[in-house]
Amino acid sequence: MNAIGTIFRVQLFGESHGPAVGVVVDGVPAGLPLVPDDFEPDLARRRAGAPGTTPRAEADVPELLSGVYRGMTTGTPLCAAFRNADARPADYDLFAAMPRPGHADWVSRIRYSGYADPRGSGHFSGRLTVGLVAAGVVAKKVLRGASFGARVAEAGGRGDVDAAIAEAAADGDSVGAIVELRVAGLRAGLGEPFFGALESLAAAALFAVPGVRGVEFGDGFAAARMRGSEHNDPIVAPDGTTSRNGAGGVNGGVSNGNELVVRVAMKPTATIAKPQLTWDFDEGAAGELSAPGRHDACIAVRGAVALEAALAVVLADLELQSLARGSSLRNGRIPS
Repeated sequence: MNAIGTIFRVQLFGESHGPAVGVVVDGVPAGLPLVPDDFEPDLARRRAGAPGTTPRAEADVPELLSGVYRGMTTGTPLCAAFRNADARPADYDLFAAMPRPGHADWVSRIRYSGYADPRGSGHFSGRLTVGLVAAGVVAKKVLRGASFGARVAEAGGRGDVDAAIAEAAADGDSVGAIVELRVAGLRAGLGEPFFGALESLAAAALFAVPGVRGVEFGDGFAAARMRGSEHNDPIVAPDGTTSRNGAGGVNGGVSNGNELVVRVAMKPTATIAKPQLTWDFDEGAAGELSAPGRHDACIAVRGAVALEAALAVVLADLELQSLARGSSLRNGRIPS
């Protein structure tokens, strides 16, 4: 229900303004070196502080409650918790009667029969991605030799990301963005045809990150405007190296050894100060809502590392599945 993965299995827990949020990761191989400091580089990328991000300041120091002993993973479920210290639940009182347009306020009333935690959007909050980022740190340790990169390629359709975010924030508004993910050094042979396809599983994980509206690999939607002679990737070496990468590193649902290239569209933050029309359940009529609280003008700034983590989680799971099968393409080479 609220977990993903077959062998490397990840489940998030907590609410935005509850005592803590975090993650449980099952299927972690025993013997991986892991200490709290290993999480810091990626957690720092997710923290607030950059222009356009929320003023909410959380230290996000991981408490490793299980699955680690003397700096090494034990192979049992790993639990990492992050305490919520800078919560202001009163900022969300208004949304019980006036659900935010574009947000989960209304659907959460229906899905959980009015019992959902509304504080900071509860379990629907992007706050929970801190646990996903932690899972991504562990996943990358499984993927030896692979290197990850994520960048905000554009915001509001513009290459000047900082200016687009600043202008939206000054107007009490928000702006969407495109995040580009790249994975180099990923070996060939990961994934399955159809439902177990690398793209299928990666898209499911990426769409689980709050605010994602689209995912494309390689040429993506541009391929629909191409001919085969333009989109196909000429193979120029026996190891499968291609002279271009329109496939984005995947053929037939299986990694081909070239760089994995994924672009993710993220919507503008739903909670904005700019007045919007919504239904007022107290008044029984539509009313105008200007949302209070602390929110990102562009969720992609801090969301990029969460997307990178989601992709890493899927790739680690596929790697462990391949190892469990004893894949003949263990090193990405065709067997002789």
